[in-house]
Amino acid sequence: MANRTFAIGDVHGELQQLFALLGSFPELDAGDTIVFVGDYLDRGPQSAQVLDYVRTGLPAQTPAKVVALRGNHEDAWLKVVSNGWNAFVDPPGNGCLATLRSYLGGPLPVEDEQPKREELQPLRTGSFFPMDVLDWLGELPYFYEDEHAIYVHAGLTKHESGRWSHPSELADKTPLLWLRTEEFFLGYRGKRVVFGHTTTECLPQELSQYTPDDPTDLWAGENVIGIDTGCGSGGFLTAIELPALNVYESRG
Repeated sequence: MANRTFAIGDVHGELQQLFALLGSFPELDAGDTIVFVGDYLDRGPQSAQVLDYVRTGLPAQTPAKVVALRGNHEDAWLKVVSNGWNAFVDPPGNGCLATLRSYLGGPLPVEDEQPKREELQPLRTGSFFPMDVLDWLGELPYFYEDEHAIYVHAGLTKHESGRWSHPSELADKTPLLWLRTEEFFLGYRGKRVVFGHTTTECLPQELSQYTPDDPTDLWAGENVIGIDTGCGSGGFLTAIELPALNVYESRG
């Protein structure tokens, strides 16, 4: 079946979970598309390897089209490299030290671990990133659209007129990467939107049309589908196939 789209949630440095998820897919062909909704790095143990695989490994291995979108973590690292952003890299919960160590070596940080003295400067400047990786991050698109859905990292905003804005209409596309609003989760009406960024456990389970008894699972609202199931933070990786709405997971 051609013209299928497989949207993959936030990977967050979990290469083995990505392999497990892709291994559960049916055989793909040149008419298929794989869309990553962003957040490839931070928290998990293999951010560098995930970036390398999404950039070059997977496109060389699959006949499907591969689309990698920008997430808020990619956006934040670009800001770190350009101007510094200690408020993003310093909090252990953002998982930035794990990304640094995936490039420079060292164990996965334990909870609340602080960087070593020699790690602080590269962490706060992003100087450990190879230039070709930074170039790739800087070229990541903010959204993708096909006949099945609009794919975006965080969600959509309303136009001043009250209607929902198409991503292409926004001069400032930052909200596409960072917003978390109940208005979008519950009130959006329009072409289906597939998003990540907000873990599904934080969404109103009673309104999910997909396994509402399992708050860790994919979240499906009336016109929106949330696919961040906590990979990199003790959860697993999820993908949804459109238009069939088949769900794939990295967990056994």
